[in-house]
Amino acid sequence: MERCNIRREAKEPCPAIRQSVHSSEEASNERGAKGRRKGRSVNEKAPEAKSAGVPQGAKQVEDIYGRWPWVERSVWSERMLLALENGVQGGKWYSLMDKVWQGENLSAGWMKAFVNEGSAGIDGQSIKQFTAHLGKELDRLQTELRDRRYEPHPVRRCWVPKPGSKEKRPLGIPAVRDRIVQGAARNVMEPIFERVFAQYSYGFRPGRGCKEALRRVAQLLAAGNIWTVDVDLKSYFDTIPHDQLMARVKELISDGRLLALIEQYLKAGVMEGLKGWEPTEQGTPQGAVISPMLANLYLNPLDHLMEAQGYALTRYADDFVVQCRSEAEAQAALELIRQWVQANGLTLHPTKTRIVDATQRGGFEFLGYHFERGLKWPRQKSLDKLKDTLRHKTRRTQGKSIEEVIADLNLTLRGWFEYFKHSHGSIFAPLDGWVRMRLRSILRKQQGKKGRGRGSDHQKWPNAYFDKLGYFNLVKAHRLAVQSH
Repeated sequence: MERCNIRREAKEPCPAIRQSVHSSEEASNERGAKGRRKGRSVNEKAPEAKSAGVPQGAKQVEDIYGRWPWVERSVWSERMLLALENGVQGGKWYSLMDKVWQGENLSAGWMKAFVNEGSAGIDGQSIKQFTAHLGKELDRLQTELRDRRYEPHPVRRCWVPKPGSKEKRPLGIPAVRDRIVQGAARNVMEPIFERVFAQYSYGFRPGRGCKEALRRVAQLLAAGNIWTVDVDLKSYFDTIPHDQLMARVKELISDGRLLALIEQYLKAGVMEGLKGWEPTEQGTPQGAVISPMLANLYLNPLDHLMEAQGYALTRYADDFVVQCRSEAEAQAALELIRQWVQANGLTLHPTKTRIVDATQRGGFEFLGYHFERGLKWPRQKSLDKLKDTLRHKTRRTQGKSIEEVIADLNLTLRGWFEYFKHSHGSIFAPLDGWVRMRLRSILRKQQGKKGRGRGSDHQKWPNAYFDKLGYFNLVKAHRLAVQSH
């Protein structure tokens, strides 16, 4: 594989670095004002980026990119980032659509789709098939976007199991071409939204994640915020009202073509097997590239409202808790949430939304952990999901050597432990014992014996035997993790 490590037509250079110049119908908004700007297509070389002319020259340029290290630089120049930090005229961004369809940005959208892989949409085109004719496909997308002929396909709906549950949830799979355009649109919009997002929202945001959210929850519990409002929004992604969501977007973006593109995605509908096409009158499809960003935007006013009222909210997408110092404070927080949710067209789950004293039995669950009486450990669904994965990898009839089985197990165990290593130590010994039991059962099978590994098998294959074969010992890993702190 050459340069981009992909197969494609002719001898074109890598699309991720190919550019050209087309005159744009849109005006630039690098500092909130309207001015002419040239767009770049997929196949021609772009001119070198000009200096922003800010004080301290290149150093200040790198300083601002240091504050926004994740932005797509082909879209966000240093001038635009300075405008983002200082505020644009009227608080709204104009003339953004030409930045969506510029060549480097579409190539960046393709690169993310290529790395994430994923299934084909309703058109049946896989990411591999798209990539085989990459230059031609990206040029076609750019032309359709520029000439206002682009229309997204409906998403293909499939149903996937909920972790640790027999229930299933709907997942929308956009066509590859639509994932690429959505990625390019996200590259344009995400910094604008990030500028206004609340501090304690952690889900699907650059540089943030579950670990930061869990750390905040643990710190608040240690500080005495033991009364917890455990909030569950019923079918949140499927029930967001389109008109109110678009109103949030319009507070920050005034480019009519980009707004129309977002509405196209919201209204594209879904295709599910023989059921045919179904319109989407509300919600954002789970699985769409821009859905998490739009979902965060819709709940952003709630984040700021709770903070302004002095409540300690921690949110990861639609999963959030509010930690209070008294039951009365928790009741008041829940009532405020209930009023906001109702006014914004959403619904609280009647049984899953509750107030919990975290010092008592029962506790609450958040992001895979169970919090109770000053301790935390993996919730039962997280343990069940892990065991389901390990059962599949330790089938006695798979015909692999015990060394191969252990090497495969370690991939799962290391990743799981990295997330749950802050659990109470008592959780790890039973898991180690359960895994070793299944490994002994494999060894029995290899010797022509039936049944599970127990009894005298412990003497024949002691724990140290598996450690010598490289088994990732959870108890020892936890002991080392505690010592390192």
